[in-house]
Amino acid sequence: MPFKVAIVGRPNVGKSSLFNRMIGSRLSITDDAPGVTRDRIYAKTEWLTKSFAVIDTGGIEISDAPFLEQIKQQADVAIQEADLIIFVVDSRSGLTDDDLFIAKRLYPTDKKVIVVVNKVDNVDLKQSIYEFYALGFGDPIAVSANHGIGVGELMDQIVQSMPEDFVDDEHEEAIRLAVIGYPNVGKSSLTNAILGQERVIVSDIAGTTRDAIDTPFTKDGVEYVIIDTAGIRKRGQVYENTEKYSVLRALQAIERCDVALIVVDGTRDVIAQDMHVAGYIQDYAKASVVVVNKWDIVQKDEKTMGVMKQSIYDTFKFLAYTEVCFVSAKENKRIDTLFPAINKAYESYNRRIPTSVMNDVLLDSVAMNPPAQFNHGKAKFSYMTQVSTKPPTFVIFVNDPSFVHFSYLRYLENQLRKAFDFTGSPLKLILRKKEQE
Repeated sequence: MPFKVAIVGRPNVGKSSLFNRMIGSRLSITDDAPGVTRDRIYAKTEWLTKSFAVIDTGGIEISDAPFLEQIKQQADVAIQEADLIIFVVDSRSGLTDDDLFIAKRLYPTDKKVIVVVNKVDNVDLKQSIYEFYALGFGDPIAVSANHGIGVGELMDQIVQSMPEDFVDDEHEEAIRLAVIGYPNVGKSSLTNAILGQERVIVSDIAGTTRDAIDTPFTKDGVEYVIIDTAGIRKRGQVYENTEKYSVLRALQAIERCDVALIVVDGTRDVIAQDMHVAGYIQDYAKASVVVVNKWDIVQKDEKTMGVMKQSIYDTFKFLAYTEVCFVSAKENKRIDTLFPAINKAYESYNRRIPTSVMNDVLLDSVAMNPPAQFNHGKAKFSYMTQVSTKPPTFVIFVNDPSFVHFSYLRYLENQLRKAFDFTGSPLKLILRKKEQE
């Protein structure tokens, strides 16, 4: 599990801006409308060769509950989740009663707290940080999240606070599985069936599972870690604050898994919410297996399985490379069919292709179907190389990337998939301009 840094503070102090600045991307999006959660509130970043996770705990609406209760929930989540806490305050409004309330929630913990005084956009405002010594967490750091001032110093302090012997994952060699899906599709039942024990609470009430629970196990000599997660609702359907943090934990599980088991309910057609959940797998570029659950209570004939599988592929067009398994978690039937699919997806996710063989496929593909002219030019491909796995990532050198239509890049991906078995794994193709010699 990665070292986790939580950003806490009252609303409108710039937590999300700081989050985006720290991870180097505009992932955290806020919305003033109640009931709307952020698209992404968890991400990994790296500084001075050390990687760690950053959690933005902001964005809780305050219209339907007492103000201090919402702040309390933010602080409580930070206390539970984080190894280190960044406490963001606002230089312009100064020290407030709400800041003091949050500080009191943090005092009983043994977590290190770094006070960040945001919106220090000029030298004159630097004097305003001194009143925040009263919070009792040591030297505050003056930053401007909007302009990037002081963020490097903050990142230095985070890295210095990480233990020298910190281990990112105690089960490093294990295949990590995240069980995800829309609420009440049977994720906890599937987890229990895979483990062969009642590890997590099972209930007909949607939303029973609040936390992501890690459980290591061994199957046929292979080590796995399974993470049962709370159900992910479609954006705009997340109302309870506790459920918002269940989504956060589910996204954490996806971020650190190798293979995601996308659980859908076999008793109904694939719905938009299922596609929304599967979209997270595409966003995080994880290997996957689609698991159709409750297959025992489906009225079926010899065509039903094929029809359901085709419906899934038609809906999840971006997961056409993923295997579909049919199980009954409640009756513990067909559970063993999951593991060949899981292992194949994991192997694909880690597959490396020899450079010479890969370039033969590129040359043959271009010769068989030359690229058409696009953007007033024609692409001329030189060579390709694989730069990483998890997912397999390929850099293709071309005279000008702007000459390559996205459909041709998809064609090249399909040719790679035909030549090599990447069942269950996404591929990443990156175009680079070949420097003139």
